[in-house]
Amino acid sequence: MTRALSPAQIVRSGLCIGCGVCASGPAMAWDNYGQLKPTGPATHRRSEAFARLCPFSPDAANEDGIAAARFPDAPHQDARLGRHTSCHVGAVAEPPFRARGSSGGMVSWVAAELMRRGEIDGVLHVHPGEPGQPFFGYRISRTETELLAGARSRYHPVHLASVLDQVRATPGRYAVVGIPCFIKAVHLARAQDAVLAERITHMLGLFCGHMKSARFVESFAWQLGADPGRVRAVEYRLKDASRPANWYTAHLTLDDGATVQNEWFHLADGDWGAGYFQNSACNFCDDVVAETADVSFGDAWVEPYSSDGRGTNVVVVRAPLIQRLIDEGVAQGRLDLKEVDADFVADTQAAGFRQRREGLAYRLTWAKCGIRPVKRVAPGAKGIGWRRKLVYRTRAAISRGSHRMAWLAARTGRPQIYLAWARWAYAVYEGLTYHRGRLAPPFDRIERIWPGRER
Repeated sequence: MTRALSPAQIVRSGLCIGCGVCASGPAMAWDNYGQLKPTGPATHRRSEAFARLCPFSPDAANEDGIAAARFPDAPHQDARLGRHTSCHVGAVAEPPFRARGSSGGMVSWVAAELMRRGEIDGVLHVHPGEPGQPFFGYRISRTETELLAGARSRYHPVHLASVLDQVRATPGRYAVVGIPCFIKAVHLARAQDAVLAERITHMLGLFCGHMKSARFVESFAWQLGADPGRVRAVEYRLKDASRPANWYTAHLTLDDGATVQNEWFHLADGDWGAGYFQNSACNFCDDVVAETADVSFGDAWVEPYSSDGRGTNVVVVRAPLIQRLIDEGVAQGRLDLKEVDADFVADTQAAGFRQRREGLAYRLTWAKCGIRPVKRVAPGAKGIGWRRKLVYRTRAAISRGSHRMAWLAARTGRPQIYLAWARWAYAVYEGLTYHRGRLAPPFDRIERIWPGRER
């Protein structure tokens, strides 16, 4: 039986990702930690409809159920990738897609090809914001030029509320590009809204590690010697074909046109896996590869691809139409792809799967206030050694602490409060996880004395 829940309950329980499917128009607002949340009196109204709509609600359909209904004839099923038809690694050979994207250009190419063939009239995806607006937001592209203007990775909070209203108001067929929980949210919205069900016809998914808060940009500015108030544009992954693809470079444009940049590995919070500024809902996600999308795209984080600065995609295909587009693109020489198996794709996202499988199972055993999520991963800590448990505990503490310490630093005008804490936290994380740094030796000594795993 479905219970009646409210958006406010989901927010208080740390399960709101800020997707906006429960809101309308401007009814999303920034909280103190730089995350988007639904706002207004309606957020306190409980309903069974909302309980089935929110992607992190324990009463919503899960990814397995959604995928089974959407891809009943998919020939392959994998516990990590879900239902699928084929997997590929490579890039777009047809210019300018690879050069314009953060990775191999496949997301924009598939979206553009759907438009070229008349399958869709527009694409809902993330663009840089207009002057005076948030750095990024969802818009609808109706031409290839508009589509390419929104290419590249945007590790920034965004919501779907406004563009879904535009879809409701404007007849046509649309594709949505989004991270796994956003794609799931659109499926759940389509199940309750006949207009969205008719008009949103294609889902293009992005592999996801976690969602960052807007404070991440503020931290970039502090560390690059810029006033956060002067930042006008952000590039999270400045592309350079002469450097390895996994050497991310943060690049900021200021109000006078000046730019500042530095590699992520020089930043106090530049290790993605440590979880700085992570949305708390991401601790309860079990979908790495957008299992409910018609096609999903990620970065090929294995050699030799991770060293290729031009960028390389891994692609998981589920829908027959997308399979035809890709097969024809390869045959015509427009795509440079080779088929791979599920293990290859999973290996490119190995850290993400550890976090969303073993790590999630362990986190589900922790005490929690509010609504408890129901996941496809069963709670359990069996077989996880003390050091690995401490890695998960430290990562969760970094996620929580980064929001609070950055808020305090911004409130007091003292960035060093956050930066000193971030460096200290990373010293702990680095010693535990990578066996390096000044704290690694004591952790290693303890492990030699007590090496066992719990049974």
